[in-house]
Amino acid sequence: MSTEQPSPTDSTTTSSGERLASLRQRFEVFEGDRLGQIGLAILALFIFIGIFARPYTIEFLDFTVSTPGLAPYDPGERAVGDRLESPSAAHPLGTTDMGRDVLSQLIAGTRVTLIVGSLAAFMAVFIGTNVGLISAYFGGWVDDVLMRITDIVYGVPFLPFAIVLVAILGSSIVNIIVAIVLILWRSTARVIRAQVLSHKQRPYVESAQAIGAGHVRIMYRHILPNVLPLTFLYAAFAVAWAVIAEASLSFLGFGDPNMLSWGEMIYNVYTANAIREAWWWVFPPGICIMLFVMSVFFIGRTLEKEVNPELNHQ
Repeated sequence: MSTEQPSPTDSTTTSSGERLASLRQRFEVFEGDRLGQIGLAILALFIFIGIFARPYTIEFLDFTVSTPGLAPYDPGERAVGDRLESPSAAHPLGTTDMGRDVLSQLIAGTRVTLIVGSLAAFMAVFIGTNVGLISAYFGGWVDDVLMRITDIVYGVPFLPFAIVLVAILGSSIVNIIVAIVLILWRSTARVIRAQVLSHKQRPYVESAQAIGAGHVRIMYRHILPNVLPLTFLYAAFAVAWAVIAEASLSFLGFGDPNMLSWGEMIYNVYTANAIREAWWWVFPPGICIMLFVMSVFFIGRTLEKEVNPELNHQ
């Protein structure tokens, strides 16, 4: 009588599936965290506004679907109201020095914020995670080279670097995202490297190596799922940092002139010398930046509790 034993391959695959299932369960931490739920609600509201800021018309086969835009006026249209008109029924947030509707500009700026925050954070975390993963897994000269590059990036101040880069390449949303990504990946790389160093010596990695699994399979199939919670945490913080960075560059006059953002709105108030006069023009974008960053940090705080369970007892 013989008993059939599971092969090492089956065992390793099962272990990976269990880790992925555990990863999905970790996000249930939002159910018991009020600040995390508030953060998700605020972020969902901004996403909704960003998606439906302007009307869409989608044609597919014989069907045409049109969606209304949330912005009551064209954000770039002049003289929809009087110059520097205070809030009224027709213009709930007043108008600019050129008679443009502030509410419409605020709604349109939400989309730019989402684009910059999501793309810059995704690219920075993607680069940082891969650098940290490859550096820690292979070690040796690979680790030395990648970590020395990371050290060099740590020594580069963001604003001067971004200003020079945008001044050379031109003021566009793509160049602003590139400038943010080239600096933002460094923190993720350091933290992921430290996490992978602790994982690559564990039994499940040794088992995968024993059955002949390749380096790529071990890194991305077995180690990566275990460090994804930390990656998501730094992605949340990266979104907030990217939004602040874009607003800072736009306020300094290095934003994309063809795309209206919240930082660009504050810059326009400043250049019009209306900061003290037109409070309805400067407060809304500032409050939106604060709420957006706050919501992302609330989400990051909740994810941090999952990464570091000791915070649940504080």
